[in-house]
Amino acid sequence: MELKPGLSAIVTGGASGIGKALTLALAERGVFVTIIDFSEERGKETASIAGIECAKFHSSLEFPPVTFIKCDVTNSGDLAAAFKKHVATYHGLDICINSAGIASHTLFYKDLTDGTKSWRNTVNVNLVGVIDSTRLAIQFMEGARKPGVIINIGSASGLYPMYGDPIYSGTKGGVVLFTRSLAPLKRQGIRINVLCPEFVQTDLAAMVSPEFINMIGGYLPMEMVVKGALELINDENKAGACLWITKRRGMEYWPSPLEEAKYRTPSSKFRRRTSSMASIDFQIPESFEKIVVHTLSHNFRSATSIVRSSLSLPIKSDHVLLKIIYAGVNASDVNFSSGRYFSGSSQDIAARLPFDAGFEAVGIIAAIGDSVKHLKVGTPAAVMTFGSYAEFTVVNAKHILPVPRPDPEVVAMLTSGLTASIALEKAALMDSGKVVLVTAAAGGTGQFAVQLAKLSGNTVVATCGGAEKANLLKDLGVDRVIDYRREDIKTVLRKEFPKGLDIIYESVGGEMFNLCLNALAIYGRLLVIGMISQYQGEQGWKPLNYTGLCEKILAKSQTVVCMLYPFCGVWLLSCFCQILLSFLQ
Repeated sequence: MELKPGLSAIVTGGASGIGKALTLALAERGVFVTIIDFSEERGKETASIAGIECAKFHSSLEFPPVTFIKCDVTNSGDLAAAFKKHVATYHGLDICINSAGIASHTLFYKDLTDGTKSWRNTVNVNLVGVIDSTRLAIQFMEGARKPGVIINIGSASGLYPMYGDPIYSGTKGGVVLFTRSLAPLKRQGIRINVLCPEFVQTDLAAMVSPEFINMIGGYLPMEMVVKGALELINDENKAGACLWITKRRGMEYWPSPLEEAKYRTPSSKFRRRTSSMASIDFQIPESFEKIVVHTLSHNFRSATSIVRSSLSLPIKSDHVLLKIIYAGVNASDVNFSSGRYFSGSSQDIAARLPFDAGFEAVGIIAAIGDSVKHLKVGTPAAVMTFGSYAEFTVVNAKHILPVPRPDPEVVAMLTSGLTASIALEKAALMDSGKVVLVTAAAGGTGQFAVQLAKLSGNTVVATCGGAEKANLLKDLGVDRVIDYRREDIKTVLRKEFPKGLDIIYESVGGEMFNLCLNALAIYGRLLVIGMISQYQGEQGWKPLNYTGLCEKILAKSQTVVCMLYPFCGVWLLSCFCQILLSFLQ
């Protein structure tokens, strides 16, 4: 998540120590903050200082940039009320940092009371309070259907024993495993990570003997802790991560892949799949079947046929033989069979016949060349090369993409998933707070596009045909589904989005392209993914003339970007590739 002015955050334990440092770091970047802490005096003081810094980023405000709420995190009702007040004040919750924590003053086995004021309270603040705050943050983030980040402050003593305070060490260890177990929430756009620093010079660390602090190299600079927290917030790849920070070793993620491999076991679902994989016969046959294009035609059935091809070992030294299990079917197969993805004259293209069909597949490596050292027989892998409609395919090792499992879902991630990801993130430079339209959104790449746009914090509009597809898109989080069989797309866009659309992910072409171009907002970006409406019929691809296109783009300083499907060797619409226009002075 990119930290920028206007986001909002809750920091429990934000009145002092690490919580205070993180509150100030967020405020200094224009993030609105609610401090939840039991210390009223310190809380108000921190809120005052942070508020001044945050206000520098905002010309006018209807609410205080930083708020303090006195609350004991062990009081579930008060804590819920504090979260609710924050969301009502700042219209959402983007970041939650759970930093509230205390130490035990008496060894638990020497406590002659019921422990309510000592070790039980430590458990309630350090572990139960973190669980409760995390629960509330997830609920509010899910309710808003926006991406969010939660950082739980653990401790290095949650990774290895702290003999002087086993209760503190135990609670922090609980925070670590609790947080790491929430990694799957990334699928809903919520990333939860844990930060485990060694001793920082705070009131809490003052209880530890100076001799021990010196033995481990001294106190950790607070700046390193802040840097680690910001890394966990910014890095979209981090979910369920544990960042360990020491003065001796710096920042490193724990456990290491080697340590993790010692305890991680495959799920029962994976075991079933791997057992079925074991039954695959890797004895290389003398021949195999594949689909080839023998005639240039937009009619894929008449253009192709199944043939048997010989197969012998050894293969080329830098190549790999892949046993294909699943192959992807694409609308562009018909453009491929008609020769439209090859350059040259019709005679030059015809001279290529016959050529192998299919763009993408996933399978198991069945053999490797002598010079291939980084791959092994039996490794699941994916490819995005011509020739995927086959029982086996031989490809250069550089084209092999190792994957965890040879699942059919992997195929969807290749052409469709990569197209959506590269188009929106690289070509459209998508951030949050935009209005994004995806046409043909119930299709393969459209389903990825709507989810990526929503996870980035945008308002997503999608077009489709039919109630079943509309319901699917609603389940994927689309804010406004336009079923063109029941509604007029042009009318809906004019009425509900009068300022236009910031990003349009367009794959229909023809009249839909014209409609999208006219609905584009000032400085908007129109991504041309394809033109499925023009792939239809015996004649295939029929380019259209778009009268006045340049004048329309120039008037609004717009950008029309043509997105390359990963499997193609050419742009889908060469006449619209990267039209970049400068502002007229």
